[in-house]
Amino acid sequence: MKPGKNILVVGAGPGGLTAAMLLASRGFNVTVFEKEAHVGGRNASIRCGDYVFDTGPTFLMMKFILDEVFEEAGRKSGDYLQFAALDPMYRLQFEDFAIDPTTDREAMVRQLERRFPGSREGYARFMLREKDRFHRMYPCLQKDYATFSQYFSRDFLRALPRLSIGRSLLDVLGDYFDDDKLKLSFTFQSKYLGMSAWECPGAFAILPYVEHAHGIYHVMGGLSEISEAMAKVLGELGATMRLNTPVKKLLLDGRRVRGVELESGEQVLGDELVLNADFGYAMNRLVPPGVLRKYSPENIDKRRFSCSTFMLYLGLDKLYDMPHHAIVFARDYKANIADIFQRKVLSEDISFYVRNASVTDPSLAPRGHSSLYVLVPVPNQSSNIDWQREKPAFRNRVLQAIAARTTMKDIANHIREEIVIAPDTWQEMNIHLGATFNLAHTLSQMLYFRPRNRFEELDNCYLVGGGTHPGSGLPTIYESGRIAANLIARAHDVPFVSKNTQV
Repeated sequence: MKPGKNILVVGAGPGGLTAAMLLASRGFNVTVFEKEAHVGGRNASIRCGDYVFDTGPTFLMMKFILDEVFEEAGRKSGDYLQFAALDPMYRLQFEDFAIDPTTDREAMVRQLERRFPGSREGYARFMLREKDRFHRMYPCLQKDYATFSQYFSRDFLRALPRLSIGRSLLDVLGDYFDDDKLKLSFTFQSKYLGMSAWECPGAFAILPYVEHAHGIYHVMGGLSEISEAMAKVLGELGATMRLNTPVKKLLLDGRRVRGVELESGEQVLGDELVLNADFGYAMNRLVPPGVLRKYSPENIDKRRFSCSTFMLYLGLDKLYDMPHHAIVFARDYKANIADIFQRKVLSEDISFYVRNASVTDPSLAPRGHSSLYVLVPVPNQSSNIDWQREKPAFRNRVLQAIAARTTMKDIANHIREEIVIAPDTWQEMNIHLGATFNLAHTLSQMLYFRPRNRFEELDNCYLVGGGTHPGSGLPTIYESGRIAANLIARAHDVPFVSKNTQV
């Protein structure tokens, strides 16, 4: 390796930590700047009294990607983290019945046949065809798309017939299932993308397939422990972690990024920069005015962003006999989705997700207590919702819905600690429009058309996180960090071994 190459990483979220860990393991001098007092970004923990919560991600799917990036850094994920496979994976609660999806293929078929007679064949076709789609698409998700020729690569042309262009996720599921609620049972994963199942590209049918084929995991202590483990590896590798150190702006020499200026006024120079800040925020606030064209503030406003989320983090003095994960569909789910994405108003009839992780992980709360995580999809800040006025009433609506639609009938009587995060709070946390899943995953904002890992508007600048390729969700964010690390290593002729052979 060429000696003295300094890599600056802005943001200690999962993408920045992945890139930093891989680059440090390859001999680069890595410095990570994080504005908070802890690592993780939206993958950090929240502590309230004796209760511990994850800020954002709670599902770990495609665990093999996490295992690979640790292996590429010379480590084993199991030496730092304790994983618990969840089976059943979660509960899907409709008004009149529930489904508990499992990776046990025969048990899943028996469950579907009880509720939806004749669905066995459709489920078998779903698993077979979506397996083929996944294996065709996965190499495309691993590319960097630095050039247009990569868009029409052999891998892309091989995947093209299976992309279901012009069809929504619900359209594709109609190829396998007739019953509307059965189709909806394979669509909630569009939540990971912050999209409506009626608009989410059909190619994302691979997401429920991946869960049914490979399962999902809890990390003991919370998924925030993944970021803590990466930070520990960075310390072992000699990287520098500067917490409580917000970055004010990027330092430029023409198009070339020279380094960063911190809020303190200190300037730090580097050879390459990895940007892990929220994409919309970074383009608006960290790049000097007048520099950007494609992603200028005006053009950012023309982009489509995901929905937002209303969050309750509840410390309860009771442990409920509820599944680890539960997704509760609104009685009129389509109207609820239209409220979120088209009308941009708050629904009376809400859908919500509850993580009751204390049934699996007693470390998150005192004995006999529980740390409950509640997520409600809501419009982002492009709406005219006044959250300062609406927040108390909407909080009560959520608690009433939990009491009415789950076994937690007396939940309001057992709250001992509580944190509320609404879209305006997310926006104050430097998340553009409070869009917690970042840029929407429309066809015009995917692959080559999503902000690229080697940023096209600035030199020596690499993007990681949910706002860049391959997209939001922990596995793809880890992949963005790996793509960026591989690009930087190749730019400096540093040899490495990677499971991602596409970059």
